[in-house]
Amino acid sequence: MDLNPQVVTLGFFWYIAFLFSTVCHEGAHALVAKLGGDPTAFEAGQVSLNPLPHIQREPFGLVLVPLLTYFLNGWMMGWASAPYDPHWQRRHPRRAAWMALAGPGANCTLMVLAGIGMRLGVARGIFQLSESPSFASLVEATNPERLGFLATLLSIFFMLNLILMTFNLLPVPPLDGSTGIALFLPEKTAVQLMDFYRGSGMAFMGIVIAWLAYGRVFRWLAPKAVELLFMNY
Repeated sequence: MDLNPQVVTLGFFWYIAFLFSTVCHEGAHALVAKLGGDPTAFEAGQVSLNPLPHIQREPFGLVLVPLLTYFLNGWMMGWASAPYDPHWQRRHPRRAAWMALAGPGANCTLMVLAGIGMRLGVARGIFQLSESPSFASLVEATNPERLGFLATLLSIFFMLNLILMTFNLLPVPPLDGSTGIALFLPEKTAVQLMDFYRGSGMAFMGIVIAWLAYGRVFRWLAPKAVELLFMNY
């Protein structure tokens, strides 16, 4: 990508959305774990919207990789993590499941708020639907000089959090969905499954499988989500 002012400005918006969304995701994990009896992430300072504790834990996933992927691909990807006590997880698999699902839940909340913002903007004539929708332009400001940044930011927040929510819900380790399914299993089976995950070394393979599968899911999901968002417009 050419490093012109427009690309750099859009990258700034992307990074704001990525960092805030990821910090909310991990902060939600940490908060629900603390409420469930595991203070590990809380003691590491991660029950917070302050990005510094999260960046200190995962500097590559939260700084280097997002910037590289943006300038190479035009959109951002990365990762973060919240520490937890595996012994607590074994004793309380259902609490651990709620902890795992709290991250995608935070992303769902951000996605819904961004969607509400765009719908209200369209209803009030502040925004209009984009003729060529994309990650950064689901809506366009009717006065781009004043509110163009807001239309771009809300569009990115909606699409990015849709991805973070649905990708992390895939039921393969180490994604959150692999622990979240413990809510639907007998407690003994849930513990055995989590023990298998820890001992199998499947984390890298799980990420590869999820990444390959998610492309097909997202190609179907994204248009449906946008269609639902702007229903009746």
